[in-house]
Amino acid sequence: MVGRIGPAHGIGGDVYVRPLTDVPEVRFADGMVLAAGPPVSAELTVEFTKDHSGRLLVHFVGIDSRNAAESLRNAELEALVDLDEVPPDEDEYFDRQLIGLAVNDMAGMPIGKVSDVIHLPGQDLLAVAMSSGGERLVPFVSQIVPTVDLAGGFVEIDAPDGLLNDPDDDAAESDTTPDVQS
Repeated sequence: MVGRIGPAHGIGGDVYVRPLTDVPEVRFADGMVLAAGPPVSAELTVEFTKDHSGRLLVHFVGIDSRNAAESLRNAELEALVDLDEVPPDEDEYFDRQLIGLAVNDMAGMPIGKVSDVIHLPGQDLLAVAMSSGGERLVPFVSQIVPTVDLAGGFVEIDAPDGLLNDPDDDAAESDTTPDVQS
């Protein structure tokens, strides 16, 4: 997903878009065709994009009224991209490159697989489907994920104590704390 359509702006069909990509200038360039998902299902062609008070304002071909623009509200936008395309910075990755990679500890022992990449304002997280069951969220920072080997099909995690623990095990341990009587 490269963005989510927000409210209409004005009466001419423009919409605010919340970009969910590191390269909005590429994904929302004039002429780009985007697939719009729920609540609508359509292909939309970017007619033009501009900055409006620090927000991305997009006009799609054929969306020429406020009502038409409002009908797109909350639609998820996906770009049709070449699978061989890579980010310009060697330390950046597209979500599709990371999802499915094996997750190992620093000794090379399997932990699980990357099931999702979650983008938050402060940092990105890797959702790891654990081999032992459940899911853990791992900050996607070089101190914790020092190795991403796309060719080898894995990432290595140097997890601080407690990061990969099962939260239910932590709760069970706290329930077994002996009561101290004075």
